[in-house]
Amino acid sequence: MLETFDQLDLLYRTKTPSKHIYYEKRKSAGTENVYGILHAIHNRLPINFKHEKYWEDSLTYRIVEPYALKESHHRWYLIAKDRKDNRIKTFGLDRMSELHFEKVKFDYPKDFDADEMFKYCYGVIAEKGNPVEIILSFDPEQRMYLGSLQIHESQEVIVNNKDEYRIKLRMHATYDLIKEILSYGEDLKS
Repeated sequence: MLETFDQLDLLYRTKTPSKHIYYEKRKSAGTENVYGILHAIHNRLPINFKHEKYWEDSLTYRIVEPYALKESHHRWYLIAKDRKDNRIKTFGLDRMSELHFEKVKFDYPKDFDADEMFKYCYGVIAEKGNPVEIILSFDPEQRMYLGSLQIHESQEVIVNNKDEYRIKLRMHATYDLIKEILSYGEDLKS
């Protein structure tokens, strides 16, 4: 996995890797910390850092037990237990600074499962409780796009004809999901 990450990182950083490969010009911020964070996750080493929330003007100091990394929309996030309140939270790597790795190991929780945590979620907002059934109707021209890159693994086609392409999702209606749904604009019927 790290070898693949290195190769992709090299291609992204090279200004002209090929005349036949084109990448998005925007790059994820905070990826310089991925290797250190992966080392801390693997070796169960707590991390302390300063964290900035976009909607607040001040930095907060955090000490966390890192559990996993998650990518969403060209950004990387750390899933970790915040020692301040013992809750599992998501921290954007692009908003972390002054990372330090502690030497005393923590016990990785036996019941933590990132796949289960995000099973019914879109993006990085993890909701608890039961997911809901979401029915979306699209212009039939969207069938190929939605078929090749599903919104969520629970996506199920319920109508597929010349007038409509309707799908059913079973997930939490989070801000990230609503933003994705709205991105379809007038191709989303109702």
